[in-house]
Amino acid sequence: MSDHRNYIGGEWSAAASGASFERHNPADQRETVGRFAASGPDEARAAIHAAHAAFPAWRAMAPGKRAQVLNRAAAHLDAHAADIARDLTREMGKPLNLAQDEITRTAQTLRFYAVEGQTHTGETYPNDDPDMVVYTQREPLGVVTVISPWNFPASIPARKIAPALITGNTVVFKPSSDAPLTGVHLAQALVAGGAPAGVFNMVTGRAGDVGAALTSAPEVRAVTFTGSTAAGEQIHRTAAFTTRTQMELGGKNPLIVMEDADLDQAVDLAIKGGFSLTGQACTGTSRILLMKQVRASFLDKLVAKMSALKIGNGLQAGIDLGPLATQKQYDTVLRYIAIGQQEAKLLAGGRTLTGAGHEHGLFVEPAIFTDVSPRARIAQEEIFGPVLSVIDVDSYQHAIDIANDTPYGLSAAIATRNPRYVHAFCRDIQSGTVKVNRTTTGNLGNAPFGGYKASSSSGFRESGRVGLDFFTQTKTVYRAF
Repeated sequence: MSDHRNYIGGEWSAAASGASFERHNPADQRETVGRFAASGPDEARAAIHAAHAAFPAWRAMAPGKRAQVLNRAAAHLDAHAADIARDLTREMGKPLNLAQDEITRTAQTLRFYAVEGQTHTGETYPNDDPDMVVYTQREPLGVVTVISPWNFPASIPARKIAPALITGNTVVFKPSSDAPLTGVHLAQALVAGGAPAGVFNMVTGRAGDVGAALTSAPEVRAVTFTGSTAAGEQIHRTAAFTTRTQMELGGKNPLIVMEDADLDQAVDLAIKGGFSLTGQACTGTSRILLMKQVRASFLDKLVAKMSALKIGNGLQAGIDLGPLATQKQYDTVLRYIAIGQQEAKLLAGGRTLTGAGHEHGLFVEPAIFTDVSPRARIAQEEIFGPVLSVIDVDSYQHAIDIANDTPYGLSAAIATRNPRYVHAFCRDIQSGTVKVNRTTTGNLGNAPFGGYKASSSSGFRESGRVGLDFFTQTKTVYRAF
């Protein structure tokens, strides 16, 4: 077992108190993945101070030189991808092939922003004075706090850190305490990339111990967070008035299956969208709005395909689903399965797995509920686990009304061959991401990502070229000759 430290002001350092915490493998809780600094407000303030002090020089550095840091960090990730992916699987449970894909995507994100950030400029405006030019400049904000979740512990922080750095901001990064080792690997990549002291800082620890200091300090000009809606609301309340916030929060994402859908494809979309990553994705499918005409055939195919899934340690070949990532998430999923059994019919799955290969891990069978009321808790509340609620609908409009009737609006999909349904769905659905005959999960790194309603806190989107906007402010210049 290795000990891992904070990275503050160009130095790796333990918590001042000497306290630490351990992270265990959710597939085999006997294995300790690592020991990490249990930081507090003092470490958070030290990281913010270091970032604040480093900002003027980093802001003044040529964009091409900032891009070199990101490109070298990406090369480091590529060179160590196998080991990093293995550690990612060990600490949060996803199958190794998915972990490998994530590290590849993370390196691609760094390279994407190394290029796009060098062309993120202002505009020039025509005016009636021939002796004056009017234009805008995009300038960095200052210190940015990045708080990321455990389900994508490399790719999500990368799509925050990379645009922040390339636009001239300095960063204080707090990885999830449920997946800190991947955060350490990402920090090591940026250090290897040549990030100057104080430009990038990392602090590990419980959100309750460091969160307020990282989000409420007056030197922090922006906070970007991905996680639960409740946590996002708390950050939004505690951030200073002058601090910009970006919150990517929860979802209750629907897949509408129309009467003309290719049912084999629709079942594949439901399985991949609902159960991949053991349902632990904010864009995961959690509601199936199913036309009554195809109900019986669809459910037969769905249960058969779900029953064929292989559940186990993500380091083993051929595994489709790993464990729940944490004891808390394991308990939450079991609680919602119990709630669902009071509200609806448990059609298949939902058992805990404790036999050979599962006895030391947090394994639960995926669950499918039918006869679900649209207002049931399992149809309204984010579970963040492999639980599908099937709701019967009798028309397109009925499906849309139910799909939109939640506090969330992150991702939504429809399975249909009818172009009229496609056209109407893209117009009618209240969701930041819309999919047609594709899973609710999965997003391009070069396209905007974000939700409607309680799924996002502001109009600033992550990913793609627009992902740079949050990290810059506009200055309008009137310059006479």
